[in-house]
Amino acid sequence: MAGGSTTLTGSQGSRTSGLIAGAVLRLARQSAALTQEKFAEILRVDITTVQGWESGRRPLSAVSAGEFLRICRRLARLGAPASTGRHLREAIEADQVLATGIAAGDRWVSPDSHPLAASVHRWTITNLILWPILGKAPSHLGEFVPRVARRGPASAHPTLSAAERTRFLDHLLLIGDRARHADEALLRRQAVYLLGFDGRPDSVAWLRDEWNRAGRTRPRESSITELLEARSASVALAVAGDGTHLHDFVGHMTSESAQIANLNYWAYWIGELSDEQISDSFMFNTDTRSWTGARLLEHLLQRLDPASPHLPLNLATLHTLVASRPILLNGHQASRTAFTEVLDRLASSGTLARTERDQLAGLQYAVRIANR
Repeated sequence: MAGGSTTLTGSQGSRTSGLIAGAVLRLARQSAALTQEKFAEILRVDITTVQGWESGRRPLSAVSAGEFLRICRRLARLGAPASTGRHLREAIEADQVLATGIAAGDRWVSPDSHPLAASVHRWTITNLILWPILGKAPSHLGEFVPRVARRGPASAHPTLSAAERTRFLDHLLLIGDRARHADEALLRRQAVYLLGFDGRPDSVAWLRDEWNRAGRTRPRESSITELLEARSASVALAVAGDGTHLHDFVGHMTSESAQIANLNYWAYWIGELSDEQISDSFMFNTDTRSWTGARLLEHLLQRLDPASPHLPLNLATLHTLVASRPILLNGHQASRTAFTEVLDRLASSGTLARTERDQLAGLQYAVRIANR
């Protein structure tokens, strides 16, 4: 293969620095109906090179930037989704988060060089990071539909050894303990969210202590850091099985600035707010005309599940969204009918707290008067 001095990460790395990208590359190859042998032949590389990429032993990030682009374009032309390049770039970013945490373990890494502090993550990257931890394929990879039979004993998903998993999660705890300065806020927030998927008793206890520190009192209206620290702690605890504090956080999120920040966060999280962000300050931007809310409406409706640990936040966010953009309900009758059915199912669940029942009633009324 053609080489070059410029690679996507600048180093060869370890197995874990290519684990996620290798798994996504395998999905892309299979969706193009290519065997490893045929793919290697097309790229004019040895089959062991393709095998190394897909296993993570030879990180895809170590190829030259030009070669990476060539691989992405070739896969798309051969039948893989046109979004293959974007998925692979996000997978490489997820790999860097995992590899950094595993390599560092209980050693501090400055936010200047830590990939968790490089940019605000969307749900796609976060779910890629969690893939080998949870063993659950991210739903956005569902567009890779295999058209070639899988051969051999390859794992259905990327896996970490027990030691690697422990080192990564211990590193997240270290970040939570040590990252306290203003320039470490993004690093800390994103590490705390990931800790919600740890599940170890010590980590859950740490998250409860974090909530007691950051979430018991109402965040100052001008502090995005305080707001997001409380949000991260309550959301992480809900993921870990303790949803009581998410109700408390929603109860604190009553000011206009906090509600705008929450909407902006969601719009960015799902990709409706398209500009990449390197800090959380964008969430206090009061001009939200750069995104319509249509995708966010659909996203939240799909998550009004009475069994969801995130229901209080999802419902409150939907209520704020519709109140700020009632025009979203002025669409087709079929859309309003589907909206009504979701709300009726939620109303019949009998699991809502008083505030949630009030929000639900407000949404039902908004649907009834739409287009009158």
